[in-house]
Amino acid sequence: VQLVESGGGLVQAGGSLRLSCAASGSTFSINVMGWYRRAPGKQRDLVATITSGSGNTRYSASVKGRFTISRDNAKNTMYLQMNSLKPEDTAVYYCNAAGSYGDIYWGQGTQVTVSS
Repeated sequence: VQLVESGGGLVQAGGSLRLSCAASGSTFSINVMGWYRRAPGKQRDLVATITSGSGNTRYSASVKGRFTISRDNAKNTMYLQMNSLKPEDTAVYYCNAAGSYGDIYWGQGTQVTVSS
């Protein structure tokens, strides 16, 4: 499975961005997809996840109510709509996929910078 993120950039506080993650390869094996982020000097943290079948979603407390994760199975693409962005949302955002056999895949990351 290959994952390619896009949609990062620079935005002012209060603005919005939408990230995309295009998956290719053995996508039928994916159970869960998610977004993680790593802020400067910090560890990589979970942002949101979405399951393949039922589309159940889960969010970190810091983004709940502001971010929305979704996926288009026909396009093998996952999205992260980010609204009401804050400077503390500045980070490299990574796409993640977990397969049926414990296999884990990561994208290369896309930078999101929120100016105050």
